[in-house]
Amino acid sequence: MGSKLQKFGLIGAGMIAGILISLQISAIAGKDEAKTALPVEELRSFADVFNAIKQGYVEPVDDKKLITYAISGMLSNLDPHSTYLDADAFKDLQVTTQGEFGGLGIEVGMEDGYVKVVAPIEDTPAWRAGVKPGDFIVKLDETPVRGMTLAEAVKKMRGKPKTNITLTIIRKGEVKPLVITVTRDRIKVASVKSKLLEPGYGYVRITQFQEETIADLARHLDKLYKDKENKGAPLKGLVLDLRSDPGGLLNAAVGVSAAFLPAQSLVVSTEGRIEDANRKFFANPDDYLRGSKQDPLKSLPAAVHDVPMVVLVNSGSASASEIVAGALQDHKRAVILGTQTFGKGSVQTVLPLSANTGIKLTTARYYTPSGRSIQLKGITPDVDVEESPNGEARDHIREADLDRHLANDRDKSANLDAAKGRDKGKGQEEESPYKPLEYASKDDYQLKQAMNLLKAWQVIRKK
Repeated sequence: MGSKLQKFGLIGAGMIAGILISLQISAIAGKDEAKTALPVEELRSFADVFNAIKQGYVEPVDDKKLITYAISGMLSNLDPHSTYLDADAFKDLQVTTQGEFGGLGIEVGMEDGYVKVVAPIEDTPAWRAGVKPGDFIVKLDETPVRGMTLAEAVKKMRGKPKTNITLTIIRKGEVKPLVITVTRDRIKVASVKSKLLEPGYGYVRITQFQEETIADLARHLDKLYKDKENKGAPLKGLVLDLRSDPGGLLNAAVGVSAAFLPAQSLVVSTEGRIEDANRKFFANPDDYLRGSKQDPLKSLPAAVHDVPMVVLVNSGSASASEIVAGALQDHKRAVILGTQTFGKGSVQTVLPLSANTGIKLTTARYYTPSGRSIQLKGITPDVDVEESPNGEARDHIREADLDRHLANDRDKSANLDAAKGRDKGKGQEEESPYKPLEYASKDDYQLKQAMNLLKAWQVIRKK
């Protein structure tokens, strides 16, 4: 079980790990400049293989299935984030961006023929049942996982809410397999959570960048400023928690950044081979509103734009999270505290096909306002703080650990570091002593350090 993760999925959601950053690129296949001559010799080889399977395979295989396999193979061999979306996955992806889906709530991948848990999603059935990152699911009810595709395993784990499924799990450090029964449910992931840590100091956590994230953030910030315990006084400091946030929609990342940056500030730029993939996104309603005529950020208290801020990140902060952290860091709007982020600096575009299917294709790389590529490297915190005082850390998978990852085109040292990291990680099977952390709890060491920093900031400002 030592090989690297090959594919990702999200049980009951169809959401791909490293999550979707989507551009509005229309009708790529219909553009004259995008058309290329078909490789006749290679297609002849494809036809020969297709014909050999049709005639000689031990069991009959219908044409549609073979073509689907071919499409899936083409995309999955490009990079970890390009993939074919069948009707179920395409529908689930659309539903997921709205923040609600059915299933167990586990980000998963396939490794050595078994389903490997990347992470249970906070406050979902799997999370409550005690499923942990790194668990290998070897049996679903009485059906062995080996021999299934990831899609088949995910489909079997889906089901009606309030029905049970029994997972047989192999976990490092455990002598015998664990048998865990999980009750399926309709899962609604709250995009934004907040609370007043103490008078004058607010806390906002974004768990995933969804369609409603910008509006939710505006409501939570407004609530913090009107909190009775704060007696209507301006906040002295704000913590924005992006830890273990796998990302989401690009416009949501732009909108969250715009909530704290001056108007018209550059948030992120993208570069690709087609014209529509080369864009710059600013703290401007035109760049973060999608179909909505009302701007939720208009009603924000003016003090939000200059309140001292600390942004918490870790190796599970990916994609849209890295866009926000990079923008606030480059504009010197906030101090980034935590550990190195995931390092996903590529853009995926969902292109609908016929019969309610589609493909998710990597079409561009994205760059922070200063021009940094985050691919493989991630965001380096201004203040490096591990998740616990003794240095214990959650065992996250990073972009550099994924097979066929894109290279960093602007920082060659990131490619060398990624190669060294993969070699160093081979053969390591030690059980991490780290126990899952409840964010914003009394045991949240990084949050305590963020508060110390904000309070020191106040002292310095007064002097």
